[in-house]
Amino acid sequence: MTVTRRSALGLGAAARRPRPVHGLRAEPGIGRIRLSWKGEAYAPLVDHYAIYGSRSAGFGVGPDTLVGKTVYGYFAHDRMGGARQEWHYRIVTVDAAGNRSRPSAELSASSVESVTVAGSALATVGDFDHKTLELALAPKGYAQYRARFGDGPDYTYGKSTPGNDWAYIQPGPADSWAGNRPSRATFRFPLESVPSGETWLAVWLVDTHASLPGTVKLALNGTPVREVPLEFGGTRGSMEGDATLPNTPLKPSYVELPLPAAALKAGENVLTIDKQVGSWHVYDALGIFAR
Repeated sequence: MTVTRRSALGLGAAARRPRPVHGLRAEPGIGRIRLSWKGEAYAPLVDHYAIYGSRSAGFGVGPDTLVGKTVYGYFAHDRMGGARQEWHYRIVTVDAAGNRSRPSAELSASSVESVTVAGSALATVGDFDHKTLELALAPKGYAQYRARFGDGPDYTYGKSTPGNDWAYIQPGPADSWAGNRPSRATFRFPLESVPSGETWLAVWLVDTHASLPGTVKLALNGTPVREVPLEFGGTRGSMEGDATLPNTPLKPSYVELPLPAAALKAGENVLTIDKQVGSWHVYDALGIFAR
């Protein structure tokens, strides 16, 4: 049988169809599920991978279940919120000629439940909604930071208000618009007594700098808690404040960790967030939770 006759029988296109990806894996996180896989990017030349997902197993691949596209061998399905969500995924490889592979085997995975859902709020500032809009200077008033918050925000739960007293952005020493110096944000919250269970901190970020997100040093009543490296962001968070919009360039991230019980006390507690390395990060909300 010649190649021409094979093409006439419709077999040539099938032979050229890209192979499905393999090794599909999932890494659960708060508000997101990170997928990764292996494929043959040059046999034939891959244009992109189409990621399909559904809350129901055994779903069909189609426009209604397309959750994203990427040229890389990984994808973050994010902005899920704090509740645990179970999803099912299949990946289709699309080559440069528009040919599509068969869908990959289905993979099931779940996001991690946030303490903002699993715990009881003791003190918060802002709404955990992937938006900065209720915070001071949002969504793009970063140039006013030095005049408005020269020594950094100092917020007292129950007395201060998010729109006046907590800046949506916290600069770092890499930011000339804030004086190229470290910054501190202070969050004061009262406790009638030290909780008997665990006490957790939740810090949700709408975005961070793309190449210099830096770290934050956390301390509670003067006791060091942890220095946390921040994730690389999309860099538009200093100008845009709603990560729920379609095709947003913003890249939310999450910091949730237990606070040392020995550092807590009845009465006023003081959490400090120091930015001594890198560039800015942008807040969604933060809070103290009993768990």
